[in-house]
Amino acid sequence: MNNSSSSALIAVELRTMVAGLRAGARLPSTRSLTARFGASPVTVQQAVRVLVREGLVESRPGAGNFVRHAQPAPRADYGWQTAALGAVAPHGALVGSTMQTPADDVIAMHSGYPSDDLLPVRAVQSALARAARSRSALDRPHASGLPELRSWFAQEVAEATASGGSAPTAADVVVMPGGQSALSSIFRALARPGESIVMESPSYWGAIAAARQAGLVVVPVPRAGDAVDPIVLTEVFERTRARLFYAMPHFANPTGSTWSPEQAAAVLDVVRENSAFLVEDDWAHDFAIDAVVRPVVANDTDGHVVYLRSLTKSISPAVRIAGVIARGPALSRIRADRVVDGLYVSGVLQTAALDVVTAPGWQPHLRRMREQLRERRDALTALISAGLPAGVLTAVPAGGLNLWLRLPPGLTAAGVVAACAAEGLLISPGEEWFPAEAVGEFVRLNYSGPNPGRFGEAVGILAAQLS
Repeated sequence: MNNSSSSALIAVELRTMVAGLRAGARLPSTRSLTARFGASPVTVQQAVRVLVREGLVESRPGAGNFVRHAQPAPRADYGWQTAALGAVAPHGALVGSTMQTPADDVIAMHSGYPSDDLLPVRAVQSALARAARSRSALDRPHASGLPELRSWFAQEVAEATASGGSAPTAADVVVMPGGQSALSSIFRALARPGESIVMESPSYWGAIAAARQAGLVVVPVPRAGDAVDPIVLTEVFERTRARLFYAMPHFANPTGSTWSPEQAAAVLDVVRENSAFLVEDDWAHDFAIDAVVRPVVANDTDGHVVYLRSLTKSISPAVRIAGVIARGPALSRIRADRVVDGLYVSGVLQTAALDVVTAPGWQPHLRRMREQLRERRDALTALISAGLPAGVLTAVPAGGLNLWLRLPPGLTAAGVVAACAAEGLLISPGEEWFPAEAVGEFVRLNYSGPNPGRFGEAVGILAAQLS
């Protein structure tokens, strides 16, 4: 064996020896190590130098070799990134307060997701187990999604399409990894950086963030009651030449407002006249309580509506599956963006989602969930009406998961949210939901979270801040 190989083997032994000694301990002399390993002094010295280079041993001339004291981890300096990245983009993307992970003992009314007791937990677990044992765990799915799942999304809209209308087919559907990813793909595919996108105000913070992340200029349009004024919308289209109008016609997040059929028809007419797209976010399709959801896309015959429906909130936060319905070149561009961004959506998740929504128990589950949501909504609204100042509750929504509260004069949403958090109640500040300046001080409360038995306590905490 040559000296290099011998020194390497000795270095291994020395590392073990050093690991068992305290910092500052003296290693045996070279003469002792030579005798111990049966090697030449040169070979032993080579092994010791390896440990010196590794920082394990400190050599002190005339004194010997010592176990080196542990050195503090070097402090990273990321200052160079400031110059490399440059200025933060104006109106940079915001991650909303709904994404906070709360402690176990707080009252969580800030979240955007229903609690476990409102979800088909056993059905989801069984579906995931079956999907994991199927070919979906091994095969690459079609880039647009499983054909059966695409057919299901199309059929859900086709059932709402009037006789003689243009019902979508599976070929018009692209499966996405959740609604947020779908919004990002749609905005990137159908608009260029620097162009405008029109949005209802207030609107979903995630859509605002996705649009800004795509480099779009968000142009807010206020609601006149439950929907935007068609005349105002026309003026905005003419002024901005925007091609996209993002809206939630049913149970809008955060206000809970719903367009009437007449309002939906008027808005769609404006979109058509301006050769634009309505991005219809049907986020709360499964959370209808006192109203029937009839998507606007059901009245679209020429591809002006890009429809989005997510299953994540109604199935499980772990099953991030959504469907997008579009037609013509718009569909091709959205599909291309999806492929470039992520190639395809997990076949296991698609198979599990399809299993859940096509099972015999899905519709009974939806009926039970909607009844539970009604009970929670009504219980919370009753407590708010009795315990908070008149006029705070803006409306009782016909569906969805949220209540939208306007604070009394003299209070700020930021101050109320912070004070409530200090008392163990998490709610969402209204300014997150406005594409531009907030037109008042609002907060959003979600009634689908855990512990509805603590609604009274929550309203008590809020009442103390509003008094």
